[in-house]
Amino acid sequence: MLLHVKHLKKSYSGAEGSVPVLRGIDMEVAAGETLALTGESGSGKSTLLHLIGGLDTADSGLIELDGQDITAMDDTQRAAVRRTRIGIIFQQFNLIPSLDIAANIAFQARLAGTYDVGSTDDLAKALGLATHLRKYPEQLSGGQQQRVAIARALAARPQLILADEPTGNLDESTAADVMSQMLALVAQTGAALIMVTHSPRLAGQMGRHLHLRQGLLA
Repeated sequence: MLLHVKHLKKSYSGAEGSVPVLRGIDMEVAAGETLALTGESGSGKSTLLHLIGGLDTADSGLIELDGQDITAMDDTQRAAVRRTRIGIIFQQFNLIPSLDIAANIAFQARLAGTYDVGSTDDLAKALGLATHLRKYPEQLSGGQQQRVAIARALAARPQLILADEPTGNLDESTAADVMSQMLALVAQTGAALIMVTHSPRLAGQMGRHLHLRQGLLA
């Protein structure tokens, strides 16, 4: 099993004291599996994704990625895991405005030490970006920028991809196109994908679907 989460809990401090967000999450994700996470706003979807990605720390519980306990790592160790084994795609594209598209795509792979010009070019072609590589993010549409973000995550060849509402800023037609391209490329790489979405239609395209309600999975 690639990812193993057990009894994961997380609370935040509020005006009236501690506010529980995740109340004991148990889940497993196999290599190559695609999983949709849905739930109402504030149900803890993004919090769960951030904990798995090592962007935040849990109050208690276990997160194991390929046998390594992320919850036992310090900030530097978690950053190394994100750099080499986890790809993250946000709703906001988070591209580097001073770098052209080719450099943005290659950025994560260079950090991970997995940069390969051939595979990066193949990703750009598959996502319809081959003619835009010398442009800068501000010169691209929202759909094109999200394709760059997807290519950047995949170029590093991670074991696990975490996508937080990756098509939330796109119109329906563009979102469907970007989603189909992303799923096809993820299938080719063999990475596992966990995607947070509010869309039942997009969730239906994933191999499995879990729903968060009041800090618990159903």
